Amino acid sequence: MSAMPQKGDLAQETEIVWLEDPMRLDYVRQALDKVNTRRGKPRYERDGRLIGYSNLEPEAPRRIDSGLFARRIFYLLPHDRPNRPSDPDCPYNVGSPLEAVDPRTVGAGQVGRKTARSQGTPDSVPAGS
Repeated sequence: MSAMPQKGDLAQETEIVWLEDPMRLDYVRQALDKVNTRRGKPRYERDGRLIGYSNLEPEAPRRIDSGLFARRIFYLLPHDRPNRPSDPDCPYNVGSPLEAVDPRTVGAGQVGRKTARSQGTPDSVPAGS
C-alpha cells in the first residue's frame, strides 16, 4: 500500500527518523505504507532513496484489512529537484509532486505541507542554503 496520509492515520506516530538531513532538501515525497513492524527502518522498494520514516507507539494496532502497520515513509525519486538542483530540464524546477511536502513542516502526527520552498517559487530558499 502506498497512499497519501491523513491526520487520523498518524495518531500512533511517536517519532520521525531522518536518514538524511531534511533541512538540506526543498521537499520530500511522503507516503503511507503497510509494513510488518512498528519501529525501525522499513523495507524500501522504490526507485530513488529513502530519506526518512516514522516509528509507532508500542501498542499501535495492526490494520484490520491487512494485519500490517501503516507507517509513513519519506523518499525522493531520481528525477526530483533535490537530486538535480542545477538541472534546467528537471521536471520540478518549479512546483513539486502531489505527495511532496517541505520536510521542515513534518513531525510525528503532523502530515506536512507544501511551502514556497517546496514549490521552488522565487521567494523560496535554495536547497543547501
